[in-house]
Amino acid sequence: MENVDNLLLEHLKRFQAGQDRIERKLEEVVTRIGHLEISLAGLRRDFGHNEEQSASVGVRIDRINERLERVEKRLELQ
Repeated sequence: MENVDNLLLEHLKRFQAGQDRIERKLEEVVTRIGHLEISLAGLRRDFGHNEEQSASVGVRIDRINERLERVEKRLELQ
């Protein structure tokens, strides 16, 4: 009977060790996912900033185009 108890105890220790490894891996995965979420938020921020810059350049081009049209009219180039 003592051998059976020892065998069960050994199996329980192995299961516990396996569960501990799984928990450590899960913690690592959760941490890595957190880092990915932070990186994704940074990319979204950068993308939004680039869109803002693109819109600003578009406005500048429109203003330059209007000024060029006025200059062409004054010089009677149109």
